[in-house]
Amino acid sequence: MIILKTAQEQLLSTLQSVAGIVERRHTMPVLANVLLKKEGDTVQLTTSDLEIQIRTHADLGGDTGAFRITVGVRKLIDILRNMPADQTVSLEAQQNRIILKGGKSRFTLQTLPAEDFPLVQEAPGFGPAFCVPQKTLKDLLAQVSFSMAVQDIRYYLNGILFETEGNKLSLVATDGHRLAFTCATLDAEMPKQQVILPRKTVIELERLLSDAAAPEGGEPPMIEMQFAPNQAKFSFGGMEFVTKLVEGKFPDYSRVIPGSPKNQVSLGRATLLACLQRTAIMTSDKFKGVRLNLEPGLLRIASSNAEQEEAVEELDIDYSGDNIEIGFNVTYLMDVLSTLKHQDMISLGLQDANSSALITLPGDDNFKYVVMPMRI
Repeated sequence: MIILKTAQEQLLSTLQSVAGIVERRHTMPVLANVLLKKEGDTVQLTTSDLEIQIRTHADLGGDTGAFRITVGVRKLIDILRNMPADQTVSLEAQQNRIILKGGKSRFTLQTLPAEDFPLVQEAPGFGPAFCVPQKTLKDLLAQVSFSMAVQDIRYYLNGILFETEGNKLSLVATDGHRLAFTCATLDAEMPKQQVILPRKTVIELERLLSDAAAPEGGEPPMIEMQFAPNQAKFSFGGMEFVTKLVEGKFPDYSRVIPGSPKNQVSLGRATLLACLQRTAIMTSDKFKGVRLNLEPGLLRIASSNAEQEEAVEELDIDYSGDNIEIGFNVTYLMDVLSTLKHQDMISLGLQDANSSALITLPGDDNFKYVVMPMRI
C-alpha cells in the first residue's frame, strides 16, 4: 500500500512539526518512531515521549484506505533533508518494511507494529477551553521562559506557571534567584486555575507556535488551551498537543514582586545591555557579579576578577533618588534585556542596597522582572 505520495518539502515540514519531542535514546525503541495512521485520504502522524504527545493530520496523497504502522522518525527526516525540495516522494508499506522512494533513490526502513505505540491517555476532566492568538502566547512564553530553572531539585521550578483568573492569563517562571511575570487579557471569563507546564513542553511550544500577525481583515492564527489537574491540551494549526503537568505547588509569586520601589530610573535598554556586556568580560566564569552605583545623574557599572583586572562603565541618567550601591549576577540582567529586544526603554526600581530590583516597561503593567541582589 502507498501510504502517502507528496512533495519532499511538505512531508519534511509535517514530520518536523511532530518530531521535536522524540529523544535520541530510548528504553522503548518504539518511542523513536512516528505512528502513521492512514484513514481514507488523510494521514495522521503521532509522536510521544510518554509525557508529551503531538498529533497532526495532513492530506498527503497515496492510496485510499485504513492502515497503521510506526517508523523511525529521525532517520526519515535525515533522508528527506538530503533530497531535492521539489521532488515527489512516496512511502510504501511492504511486509513489515517501509520503502521510501524519491526520483532514482530508494530506502528500505524497519518498522514496529502500531499496537506497540503507547498513546497518552487523555484526562477525563478538562476545564473550559479558551483561545489566544498564537503570536500572543509565543511572546508571553519568550518573556518568561529564560527564568525557568534547569534540573533544579525543586522540580516545580523546572517549568512555567500558567494561571487563569477572570479575563487574565498570567505566566510566571523563577529559578529562585530571579522571577519573570507577564500577563495578557482573555476574551472570556475563566475560573481560577494554576498549572505548571514542564520545561520540555515550553520549549516545544515556542518552536511550534506561529508568530504571524492577523492578515488584513482576517483573524490571526489562534491556539485553544484546556487544563486538567494533571494535563494540559493545546490545539493549533491542525495540531493537537497533550502534555503532563509538573506536580507540586508553585511559590506565591505575588509576595516576591516588590510594590513600588521608591528609587526609579528609566534607562535605554540597548545602551544598558551594551555596557553590561562589556563589563561582563572582566567577570570570572564562577563569579558573574557586577556592582551598580546609582547616584543623582549617574549610573556606574563596575566589575573585577581574581587577576585584579577591572571594568568601569558610566551612564548619564535622569535620576534624583538615593545613592545606592548594589551587586547583581550580570547574566540575570543581560538575559532580561536581551529578551526585551523590541523595547527602547526599561524602568529599574530599587528600594535600597539589600532589596530585590524590579525591572518593568514604561507604560506597561503586564511585565515584571525581579532579580535578587548578590554580595560583592
